[in-house]
Amino acid sequence: MIPRAQLTVIILTRDEELNLGRCLESLHEVVERVVIVDSGSTDRTGEIARAHGAEVVEHPFESHGQQWLWAVENAADSEWVLGLDADQSLTAMLRMNLLELFTDERRLAQHAGFYLNRRQIFRGRWIRHGGYYPKYLLKLFKRTAVRFDPADLMDHHFHVAGQTGRLRGDLIEQNKKEEAISFWLLKHVRYAELLAAEELLRERGAEAVTPPSIAGHPDQRVAWLKRRWYTLPRYLRPTVYFLYRYFIRLGFLDGKEGFVFHVLQGFWLRLIVDVNLDELERTTERRGA
Repeated sequence: MIPRAQLTVIILTRDEELNLGRCLESLHEVVERVVIVDSGSTDRTGEIARAHGAEVVEHPFESHGQQWLWAVENAADSEWVLGLDADQSLTAMLRMNLLELFTDERRLAQHAGFYLNRRQIFRGRWIRHGGYYPKYLLKLFKRTAVRFDPADLMDHHFHVAGQTGRLRGDLIEQNKKEEAISFWLLKHVRYAELLAAEELLRERGAEAVTPPSIAGHPDQRVAWLKRRWYTLPRYLRPTVYFLYRYFIRLGFLDGKEGFVFHVLQGFWLRLIVDVNLDELERTTERRGA
């Protein structure tokens, strides 16, 4: 039997009974320790976690960044940490590659973090096009090397100082709660507020922890693209972005579910962000008057 990976998996939760079981099952006999950092669940989240052998700790939620900072500093006791959301699970190939990695001490010593390839599932459909796959997220990192960006309000990322690599296999992201479209819409109304506030912070000089570079690692490219996005005309950019995703990046190949996803995530969400930006600026102007 291959030894389990010597790392701590941390999962943030709040009312995740529909998602958590699948996530924990994908970690079975793969990792040494799983810690659930819960922020006041009222459903069966804690019961499901304990049934799968995970530890559960409670901590009030302030923001994703603050919750992850607390979790890494207080819940992890190993050199390596894998940070997951409750709606994410590991494929068989990713599990095997993770186990192989933790038998390679030289490779571990050379790296501060590893990117995982996210496979987005929306309403039962794999979103393979529109520039949405492959999508690399830094999820595995050395606890002493990770850094957090205080201006990263919604699209939370882990950042590391040091060399990064990639693991084979996909990280499946499938939020069963989002099969109710009303849940998705209400959730993303809040996300639009956070994205607008983050953009305003960036416009006012808040620098990204990861320096932008179109030729760098995935997070550097994201930072570079965000900087370009902020310069585009509001209200026009959501339309341009949707057309780019849906036609140039072949989003139409994702079928009916893909059409809904690309319209909502690529156009509607970005439009609501622009509306929120205008409202934030008007509020700021009134306060300054």
